[in-house]
Amino acid sequence: MISITKNIIDQSYVFSQIRDNSSGAVVIFTGHVKDNISDEKVESIFYEAYGEMVQEILKKIEKEIFEKWNINKFIAIHRIGNLAVGEISVIVAVSSYHRREAFEACSYGIDNIKKRCPIWKKETTASYSKWLNGVKINE
Repeated sequence: MISITKNIIDQSYVFSQIRDNSSGAVVIFTGHVKDNISDEKVESIFYEAYGEMVQEILKKIEKEIFEKWNINKFIAIHRIGNLAVGEISVIVAVSSYHRREAFEACSYGIDNIKKRCPIWKKETTASYSKWLNGVKINE
């Protein structure tokens, strides 16, 4: 399951979907909007994405993960739109037979989403809104 969504990410639902009885390990990474990206307290982050390209890249990342590690399931969901401090912006989950594979695959997943997916964010504070450096489209 890979997607971008405007909906709140339900980590309980993700856990129910990633878990299976043949997996001895489940690793879940959640990224949250933090209040301290810059010199002022952040009030919210607006995420925007090139949706079709993000879907293609997520499929490539998923394929790479299944080729590199012996895992059972992979889930990656990134939220777009306006998010408040504390909300989940991204979740990556992996289930596998053993923990090392699950940790490595999950780390690879989030690292590559951040490096390769055309998702941009604009931070808003009490005094300004500004776009932060994002991914350049080159894939």
